[in-house]
Amino acid sequence: MKLNIMNEKQFYVYITASLNNRVLYIGVTSDLKGRRVWQHKTKAVEGFTRTYNVDRLVYFEVYCNAEAAITREKAMKKWNRQWKINLIEEQNPEWKDLYEEICA
Repeated sequence: MKLNIMNEKQFYVYITASLNNRVLYIGVTSDLKGRRVWQHKTKAVEGFTRTYNVDRLVYFEVYCNAEAAITREKAMKKWNRQWKINLIEEQNPEWKDLYEEICA
């Protein structure tokens, strides 16, 4: 998994997980490093991830345009849970929180 986030305009599909990995959230953003995951971690925005404490970045993909990222996000949200788990574990078998690595 590429952990080096560039400053170019990129879009990200990401998966966050609760501490025990029971709850997953799939989202899309153009600011994974600077804003979006930070919002999840600090509970800055009310909603699903705040309610279920879903704040660990466990997977992300990089896209060069918003349309491609949104299409992928919508498709992934329709997947069954096991497919999502398989995707995460292909790149991050230990379910490490990748946020610190992308911020380094």
